[in-house]
Amino acid sequence: MTYLLTVIAREIALRTGAVAQVRDRDMHVIPIPYFGGIAMLGGMVAAYLVARHLPFLSAKNPGNVFRDAGVVLVAGALICAIGVLDDLLELDALTKLGGQVVAAGLLILFGVTYLHFPLPGIGQFSLPPDLASLLTVVTVVATVNAVNFVDGLDGLAAGVVGIGASAFLLYCYQLANLNGQVLAMTAALLCAALAGACAGFLPHNFHPARLFMGDSGSMLLGLVLAASALTLTGQFPASAVTRGGDGAEASLLPTLLPILLPLSILIVPMADLVLAVIRRTRRGQMFYHPDKQHLHHRMLEIGHSHRRAVLVIWLWAALVGYGTVVASLYSGPVVFAALAVWFAVTVFLTVAVPRVHLPHRPEHEREASPT
Repeated sequence: MTYLLTVIAREIALRTGAVAQVRDRDMHVIPIPYFGGIAMLGGMVAAYLVARHLPFLSAKNPGNVFRDAGVVLVAGALICAIGVLDDLLELDALTKLGGQVVAAGLLILFGVTYLHFPLPGIGQFSLPPDLASLLTVVTVVATVNAVNFVDGLDGLAAGVVGIGASAFLLYCYQLANLNGQVLAMTAALLCAALAGACAGFLPHNFHPARLFMGDSGSMLLGLVLAASALTLTGQFPASAVTRGGDGAEASLLPTLLPILLPLSILIVPMADLVLAVIRRTRRGQMFYHPDKQHLHHRMLEIGHSHRRAVLVIWLWAALVGYGTVVASLYSGPVVFAALAVWFAVTVFLTVAVPRVHLPHRPEHEREASPT
């Protein structure tokens, strides 16, 4: 559905003038229409409507599964609308931040918030309502802006979030399956819908892109990814999810993963966000002033092509996301050896491959390169 709606969203963007003009810090060389977020929201709504007719989900406590998913989609529609206004009118940073806080507040109002943290051997630690609400707002706003920051190359944000959502889906399913818990849960439904929306959007957004997701898309993806983790924190009691893939008692990591995984999945954009704030503050700028020194820009500077830079960052996102899931649920030398090989290959592709190709670049490009 996202794939089909993208064609319509592109036409609407062209007719309304929601087009990304070429600026100094941008990587595209021709104006590209926005509104990819509208298509992705439509795809997620379609997934929700289809899910309501699936016997497996409908028979398994549909009140909680569909109610919370519906709340997330309503909040997603709100933040997507704010993004549409920004794509049309270029809202200032504080206005967008206010919209993000309002969307997070909507989640809290309807109970989609941190409920408790499982502590193996101790029980469940419940946060005071005020602290839980504050932590929820911080998580949602940070995730939304991290996705926004990483949306700098064609297909980058959609790929990173799609990989993260699929990793979180695997974690939700396997955690419940290995511990004999109900498999129908809001977090899994949201992650499946989110991964599908990203997959449907990528054919239109991979380099050379015919459509950008814009702030309507990046903020929507960040909110849904963060909200899927929020819905999982109260899904199981701590004593019910203590076993890993080998049947042994799990360590502390699996029970805390609903809290840690959104951060681990977005470690690349989160790192980019932190470095951007430090970099701009040291220059005497406000942290929200844009520049052309994000991690994906630096990938291009060291010699990667546009597509290869995106694929390498996807590989890092998959290593962190799936590596965290696998290491939390499974143990043994084979698992850690496989992750070590994956890490080594990723480092090689990141550092060595562009240097192999650098001598073949034209002389004037090598002289102009910052490296």
